[in-house]
Amino acid sequence: MEIEESHEQEYAWSETESTGSRSTRVGFSGPMSGPLVVSNKKSTKKSARFKDDQDFVEITLDVRDDGVSLQNIKGGDPETALLATRLEKRPSSLSLRLRQVSQELKRMTSSKKFDRVDRTKSGAARALRGLKFITKNVGTEGWSQVEKRFDELAVESKLPKTRFSLCIGMHESKEFAGELFDALSRRRGITSGSITKDELREFWEQITDQSFDSRLQTFFDMVDKNADGRIAEEEVKEIIALSASANKLSKIQERAEEYAALIMEELDPDNLGYIEIYNLEMLLLQAPAQSTHITTDSRIMSQMLSQKLVPTKEHNPIKRGLRALAYFVEDNWKRIWIIALWLAICAALFTWKFIEYKHRAVFHVMGYCVTSAKGAAETLKFNMALILLPVCRNTITWLRSKTKLGMAVPFDDNINFHKVIAFGIAIGVGIHAIAHLTCDFPRLLHATDEEYEPMKPFFGEERPNNYWWFVKGTEGWTGITIVVLMAIAYTLAQPWFRRGRLNLPKPLKKLTGFNAFWYSHHLFVIVYGLFIVHGYYLYLSKKWYKKTTWMYLAIPMILYACERLLRAFRSGYKSVKILKVAVYPGNVLALHMSKPQGFKYSSGQYIFVNCSDVSPFQWHPFSITSAPGDDYVSVHIRTLGDWTSQLKAVFARACQPASGDQSGLLRADMLQGNNIPRMPNILIDGPYGAPAQDYKNYEVILLVGLGIGATPLISILKDVLNNMKQQKDIEEGMVESGVKNKRKPFATNRAYFYWVTREQGSFEWFKGVMDDVAEYDKDGIIELHNYCTSVYEEGDARSALITMLQSLHHAKSGVDIVSGTRVKTHFARPNWRSVFKHTALKHPGKRVGVFYCGAHALVGELKRLSLDFSRKTNTKFDFHKENF
Repeated sequence: MEIEESHEQEYAWSETESTGSRSTRVGFSGPMSGPLVVSNKKSTKKSARFKDDQDFVEITLDVRDDGVSLQNIKGGDPETALLATRLEKRPSSLSLRLRQVSQELKRMTSSKKFDRVDRTKSGAARALRGLKFITKNVGTEGWSQVEKRFDELAVESKLPKTRFSLCIGMHESKEFAGELFDALSRRRGITSGSITKDELREFWEQITDQSFDSRLQTFFDMVDKNADGRIAEEEVKEIIALSASANKLSKIQERAEEYAALIMEELDPDNLGYIEIYNLEMLLLQAPAQSTHITTDSRIMSQMLSQKLVPTKEHNPIKRGLRALAYFVEDNWKRIWIIALWLAICAALFTWKFIEYKHRAVFHVMGYCVTSAKGAAETLKFNMALILLPVCRNTITWLRSKTKLGMAVPFDDNINFHKVIAFGIAIGVGIHAIAHLTCDFPRLLHATDEEYEPMKPFFGEERPNNYWWFVKGTEGWTGITIVVLMAIAYTLAQPWFRRGRLNLPKPLKKLTGFNAFWYSHHLFVIVYGLFIVHGYYLYLSKKWYKKTTWMYLAIPMILYACERLLRAFRSGYKSVKILKVAVYPGNVLALHMSKPQGFKYSSGQYIFVNCSDVSPFQWHPFSITSAPGDDYVSVHIRTLGDWTSQLKAVFARACQPASGDQSGLLRADMLQGNNIPRMPNILIDGPYGAPAQDYKNYEVILLVGLGIGATPLISILKDVLNNMKQQKDIEEGMVESGVKNKRKPFATNRAYFYWVTREQGSFEWFKGVMDDVAEYDKDGIIELHNYCTSVYEEGDARSALITMLQSLHHAKSGVDIVSGTRVKTHFARPNWRSVFKHTALKHPGKRVGVFYCGAHALVGELKRLSLDFSRKTNTKFDFHKENF
């Protein structure tokens, strides 16, 4: 193809200035392939022609400040004309719009005879982003810091290869840094295993060079081990294995030979047995950027770029404080009124008893000590009754599901409220015990005969002669025992004990962990029995109707006892049969159980699981991962503690290695084969309500799962998917109208799922769900985003080959090489601000339900972003969380 040039420009534009309004008329002539570049040189008129056998297309545009209009089209077909009309939109950048159309034109008319590699600005920039040896996490200090580390690490003024990674700041990837060292050495003919400071300076200048050609050459040299300018398949295999190792992708490392053959098939179609640097360049330029997973039209993208959520600074401290207070009340009003009501009741009860005892004769002997003790005792009775209600799970689940109380009562905070009441009990016990033991009893022992006279009806005709008299009495020993047992339970319930964070000697290790917490908490049975006895044998109240402890406790204790009896009865008759067991990478055990008759649940809820082979007493909660429409109940259990580790060991003994077409490391499918192994006995109790079950109240939901925290969200995805299928069946008339009328309203019509995990093997846990969504969701209702944080972020050379390989494999087979599903995996961590911005711009004026399950570390950021975007956009985000 011959090109006639004007003013030494490869491609040029024709510009004319109009006098009426500022306008630029742009014309382009040329074949519909190849890059499209705007010249920066100013000239009154420039022109260029592409000579070829085929007809050319000429597009003339009228470009103004307020828009772009199409003036004329010469040549082309109707599709070309339709494409050209897209230029009439108002792009945020003219050059960006022109490049977009150029790329589309190239796609439409691509042919083998146009084998020129796309070295456009956008293509090169993308490739540069994908081939950085020094990123924001590596080597950002500059040469001065590298030089300083050289002086510290050098041996006889030379830096050994083994310390090269530490010197350049790539200490997490020593193997990759070693290959980089070898490549740079080969290029310079260095054969020794160490380099001088001057040589290191040359190395540093090359790996920090911002030019694409330099980076490409460096990467090529890393692959080309024998420096012959050609890359053989074995060399490709080695670099794939190295990149996979650096990114902790063991499955890719195992299949390095297969993936090397894929690259050779793509880049060596003539079976020459090698590829050259221009082949690698083409692969880099064609690989899509990782950041393009959010697809929007130009209007939405423009809004995203212009959206500025910078908080305005209020200089007046009073106004700033009032605004912060208003935001706090708006976000926490449910919690505020509950806590305020609780504090008001406690204060009223304390004041009532305080005033009552201030007007009794005992006040003249014991003073304010007795009034404080009795006031605290009254609050203690109330709180000991109230603390049982937040743990009545069946009652709370019923109230959450069947009533509208959830609009005013924060049922999601039931355990937090339980902890607040426990703190109130600790304060009440402290005041009551200290006032009696250190003040009341000593005052009574030292009272005069005249002062003791009114006390005879309560303490007897003879005055107590020593302190032991009070301690050995029923009132004394019951009270002290209660304090000791409460102190044990309260201490072992603290996070540093319950989660085993304390570094104690081995003999004391058993005092920490979930088992210690669970068993110590069941001391409450003894505590409540002693509390009733203690409240009956009172020194200063002899009439039965004034002994009010049992009156406070009667209804809550009966309700809680019924709850426990219901759980025991329900778990007994709701026997389950194990249908499938799978042990997955990442120490995850998946159990598929038969659904008991009458067992109904909602996605997002959880059940308690008991295994008598491990412990007949312990029940542990796990989120349900199956959907309500499934004919089984499933849970995924990660082995983190003693009980879960023993459970996995018990089931692993009944499993066999998975076959080639099955997922997991070990499996046992009860519905297949005749040799069915004996399975441990499993009891379940539930279901119980959880924050995630409220997803049906939202048209748009944003689901965020961290590691094993994806379990309740997977159930939601399956439910949304099943609803889609059922809706389709109803529309096609495959389901009877009666079934349609029985369906409950299902508001959700858009779901975004973000799953962040460290390990590649984690994607096996829910591989089937991912593939089902990709297959059945033709309308794009569910948007899936998997993130693997073990892979280096976009722009790091250590993940460049993985990115290329991922694109090739997905284009050929539709399967992602990282997750093994049809959903492409993104690398590193999501930009949560961009995620919220994307959701807000796609759904203006909507209320979005944000559901997070995972470690506590991410709660603060997601909650802050939910509040920030709710206040500064017209999209409202309601944040719900579950922690484990």
